[in-house]
Amino acid sequence: MSLWSWFLLPTLCLLPTSAAPRRGAPASANCELKPQQSELNSFLWTIKRDPPSYFFGTIHVPYTRVWDFIPDNSKEAFQQSSIVYFELDLTDPYTISALTSCQMLPQGENLQDVLPRDIYCRLKRHLEYVKLMMPSWMTPDQRGQGLYADYLFNAIAGNWERKRPVWVMLMVNSLTEVDIKSRGVPVLDLYLAQEAERLRKQTGAVEKVEEQCHPLNGLNFSQVIFALNQTLLQQESLRAGSLRIPYTTEDLIKHYNCGDLSSVILSHDSSQVPNFINATLPPQELITAQEIDSYFRQELIYKRNERMGKRVKALLEEFPDKGFFFAFGAVAKWLQLVPEYPAWLKLCWTGWCM
Repeated sequence: MSLWSWFLLPTLCLLPTSAAPRRGAPASANCELKPQQSELNSFLWTIKRDPPSYFFGTIHVPYTRVWDFIPDNSKEAFQQSSIVYFELDLTDPYTISALTSCQMLPQGENLQDVLPRDIYCRLKRHLEYVKLMMPSWMTPDQRGQGLYADYLFNAIAGNWERKRPVWVMLMVNSLTEVDIKSRGVPVLDLYLAQEAERLRKQTGAVEKVEEQCHPLNGLNFSQVIFALNQTLLQQESLRAGSLRIPYTTEDLIKHYNCGDLSSVILSHDSSQVPNFINATLPPQELITAQEIDSYFRQELIYKRNERMGKRVKALLEEFPDKGFFFAFGAVAKWLQLVPEYPAWLKLCWTGWCM
């Protein structure tokens, strides 16, 4: 997640750490991935109290891609904590049904009615291409698990004509070969939620589905059409071989596994939305892109951080004798805490503290 530090406190110290704490330069983009415990950097912070509580920065990718690089201190903190909180309650069926409902157009409407004809035709053509290519994108492991292309396409893109354009834009952005190959394995957040349930830990969420969903539905129509058009242009250029994405999911995973907190690449997991700002855009379109970027930062980062921070603070004050493990997407949410935090809430990147 993005590192825009609006609410950093004097009591928040962010210093390098590892499974076996040691001083040294932060991990670089060119780190050598060596899963020895003594070499691993941690995305774990400790809240100094008795019993201690923890913040852990997750990443929204299959847990198998990062688990071996998560230090033992993070796994032990999870095991020792009696209460585990996530952004959303990922094991509650209501979460899925509410997200589905939030994505839908009003009753009786469909995309063909609301989209400009040329964009609708390009969208339909691109989805037909994805459906045609998906069998070749599937891995042997996926097929061995009984996961087949038609089923997967319908699970992701089924009923697409009934979805709001902004959610179709996000769907198109995720229908890539790399993302398809990762389907079928729980992302790290979901894996931790399943483990917490298996271990019979008390679990909870600091957000409601509507709080994540409604800001996306708050873009005006012209902004949504611009965003969908830009997403289709990008995918069409990728198909034609005339564009290369500067930061890929693989880059994101590598920097997370390197413990590279400062990396600009981690900012690309900030709000699960693409960045439309491009210096080659005409002036008016550039203004639209900047307005969208500003809106998403305000709604999905700054306001969200403050809301989540206040709820974390309230939980810690209400249950001073409980050990919490907060698993939120790294890094923006919980590095930017709210000014109301008291002095006793002393946060340190686990292993070092001033």
